[in-house]
Amino acid sequence: MRKATRIVAALFGAFAGFGGPEHGYFEILRGNVRPDGLMIAAMGPPCEPEKVWNLCEPAMTIIPSYLATGILAFVIGLITMVWAAAFVHRKNGGLVLILLSIALLLVGGGLFPPVIGIVAGLVATRINAPLTRQPSHFYGKVLRFLARLWPWPLVAFFVWASGQFVIGYFFNEFLQQSGLLVPLLIIGLLVLSILTGYARDVHDVV
Repeated sequence: MRKATRIVAALFGAFAGFGGPEHGYFEILRGNVRPDGLMIAAMGPPCEPEKVWNLCEPAMTIIPSYLATGILAFVIGLITMVWAAAFVHRKNGGLVLILLSIALLLVGGGLFPPVIGIVAGLVATRINAPLTRQPSHFYGKVLRFLARLWPWPLVAFFVWASGQFVIGYFFNEFLQQSGLLVPLLIIGLLVLSILTGYARDVHDVV
């Protein structure tokens, strides 16, 4: 079993699942009201998407009720978190995580978290794949460098994921004006976490 890869899949899967309760709470507060369309803001008034860095937690839903959307997002999010933490390494564990993440996307669990859950599910499909190929000299040097970085990109991802709300509270205007900074940082740390996890597993085998 690829231990580092499992950690990456489990933590990112749990992060995706947390998007369910996070968004669902605000959607439930909006009550049994019909959304105006497929795309919604989980946080209702007085939150104004154009005035806050997090755009009032954007999401999408195929359910014609904020209340039902929030309940489903909450429940599916919790199931996703449990699955990612305890069962993602099992046979078809990655596929189940992908399906749960898609369901979360469709019932108000946010936009970025479910996409990260789908990526985590794809990573999870490699948890039990063998590592038998001997890397070339150059490739081996790159892998050793990446292995030395493990697990700090993963740590940085979760520090930023939790700290951005504090930063956003005090520096809302800065994050609004930063454009693609937040998504690029999230994507970059996500990719680097996957690569360093893989490199760590190769290093442990070799």
